[in-house]
Amino acid sequence: MRTAKITLCVVNILILSIFAQPIFAQTAHSKRIVIAASTVLDGRGRVLHDTRIVIEGSTIASLDPKADPVDYDLRGLTVLPGWIDAHVHITWSFDKDGKNAGPSGTTQEDAYKAASNAWLTLMAGFTTVQSVGSPNDIPLRDAIAKGMLPGPRILTAAEPLQGRGEQTGTPDEIRAYVRKQKEAGADLIKIFASQSIRQGEGMTLSQDQLNAACDEAKKQGLRTLVHAYKDAVRAATLAGCTEIEHGTLATDDDLKLMAEKGAYLDPQAGLIIENYLFNKEKYLGTPGYTEEGFAAMQKILPMNHELVHHAVKTPGLKIVFGTDAVAGAHGRNAEEFIDRVRDGGQDPMQAMMSANSIGAEAMRLAEQIGAIAPGLQADIIALDGDPLKDITTVRRVVFVMKAGIVYKNTARTAIPAYAGVHP
Repeated sequence: MRTAKITLCVVNILILSIFAQPIFAQTAHSKRIVIAASTVLDGRGRVLHDTRIVIEGSTIASLDPKADPVDYDLRGLTVLPGWIDAHVHITWSFDKDGKNAGPSGTTQEDAYKAASNAWLTLMAGFTTVQSVGSPNDIPLRDAIAKGMLPGPRILTAAEPLQGRGEQTGTPDEIRAYVRKQKEAGADLIKIFASQSIRQGEGMTLSQDQLNAACDEAKKQGLRTLVHAYKDAVRAATLAGCTEIEHGTLATDDDLKLMAEKGAYLDPQAGLIIENYLFNKEKYLGTPGYTEEGFAAMQKILPMNHELVHHAVKTPGLKIVFGTDAVAGAHGRNAEEFIDRVRDGGQDPMQAMMSANSIGAEAMRLAEQIGAIAPGLQADIIALDGDPLKDITTVRRVVFVMKAGIVYKNTARTAIPAYAGVHP
């Protein structure tokens, strides 16, 4: 039998899964919890002061400044809803040789790495993610949902529709592919309508093919996320697709059209390319990663900053928060906030809302997550500092609660609800 090399981090995850999760579940569902907060960003653009959040089970019951007794004292911190990352690849990892292994690994070690990615993401304050691009996402999604592993709740696209021109299929064949993904358990449909930025960003689907894909998804009650650059941005918008990923080289007219049609934009201001450049040797030589591709990414980075500048100035355009996190970026998702505010000119409050209420709305989950309000899931995080004044505060997540369960509490002032429940 092959002996797997399990890192200390993975061992901790497995121990937490077996022993700590039932304790957290007991904390969340057998006791009323009260959180005291001096500053709350409610996720919808408001700042609340000197209030207390009352939690019953997995949901927020009320905001009551006089609620007692206090279980967690988070005064002096900034409290806000757990963040939502609309675009990750949570099963991507590096192999035993340190090279990019992509999302398709099926060994025990790959499973451990996927669990580790989920844990790191949750610890960074992300309580919900949308993982778009691998059937391996499905068992991880289900294990977390059942309480077998700690991690963010996951929505997944299963296997994406890869645009390959006429080889992709006729409109009817594309419709059948969409139905197949729904049967496989997909929560949404991911569509590649253009080449990677590393390969020239040309369109890979016709307008008729895009129309068929997005229309069939709507008929099946599913949303669509479209990987699109340049001309593909307008084509996907005209096709009535839900959300445009990346959007680099889109024109101001394209952005205005998106706003008119109600399409969401998920631009990446920096983290994904910065991660690739930092881990260049780990990616170079693996499928899809060449010296020419890295040169293209270096060139495109300032264009991504420029896109965000134009997007935030487009009236009515809804911008969600997505990182495209792959191997090397899991747990560093919040760096994208810094890129968007510092390099893209986005207002800090809008940046927070993009990962809260706007992200929830794009996922059609606004009645469940994305805000601190009665009736919504108790997804609550706390930062040591104020992100509205210093966006780098997003690196200092000291408290994480998901659905009423506390997974992280390193706040100096926080009082644990139960002795010993403090990972």
